[in-house]
Amino acid sequence: MTKQVWINLPVLNAARSRAFYDALGFAAVEQYCSEHTACARIDDRLYLMLLEKNRFAEFTSKPVVDATCSTEVLICLGCDSRAEVDRLVRLASDNGGRTTTEAKDQDGMYGHGFEDPDGHIWELGYFTSPEIRS
Repeated sequence: MTKQVWINLPVLNAARSRAFYDALGFAAVEQYCSEHTACARIDDRLYLMLLEKNRFAEFTSKPVVDATCSTEVLICLGCDSRAEVDRLVRLASDNGGRTTTEAKDQDGMYGHGFEDPDGHIWELGYFTSPEIRS
């Protein structure tokens, strides 16, 4: 079975969020973009769906979390190199995000993180040990 993962996040402004993720190099999927939504392909099977809060609320009966005040999820993304980790964090910081952790080597992994303009936390990692990478 072929599987895809769709990460759905509530945002304040779909256009601002789209510009942020465009700057990170995530490819827009126009068919799912509208005035109140944005969609980006991160990888062949990994997608990011950004829905303005009112639109996001249509899919759940629970209150929508304000990610600038609370954390519900940490999104962790594996990268192909230390340089890619650093590049994505730098692009995030340069385009309205902020760094949440210092770069560090720990337990066979190089990691660094950022918060997007809506407060969603992304942890980026590169496994430095060849045994773990394969």
